[in-house]
Amino acid sequence: MNLLLKWLIMVLSILISAYLIPGVWISGAWAALWLAIFLGLANIILKPILILITLPISILTLGLFTFVINGLLILLGSTIIKGFYVKGFWWAMLFSIVLSIISYFLNNIFNINKNNN
Repeated sequence: MNLLLKWLIMVLSILISAYLIPGVWISGAWAALWLAIFLGLANIILKPILILITLPISILTLGLFTFVINGLLILLGSTIIKGFYVKGFWWAMLFSIVLSIISYFLNNIFNINKNNN
């Protein structure tokens, strides 16, 4: 049940973020559902590999390079998910930052604790 609630919060966060950022367009809830699935799988599978590969750059930038990785994953999602479009890399980075902030606040509102699965 908690996993389903986290997924729905992510979908809502995607819809709100896409509404707020002019460089991002999403066709509706179905595209947001697929994007949430894609981002969840990408964060589990691809992101650790990319962080390991780019570890020297991440150390030099004190971890700020992870923003670039998040932006690239958003761009990858825009090429794979039909109904989700991002104008460019900087819009993707801004989308990932706003998405993280909104998701954080919604998780706190609904009392979703990362320690409880």
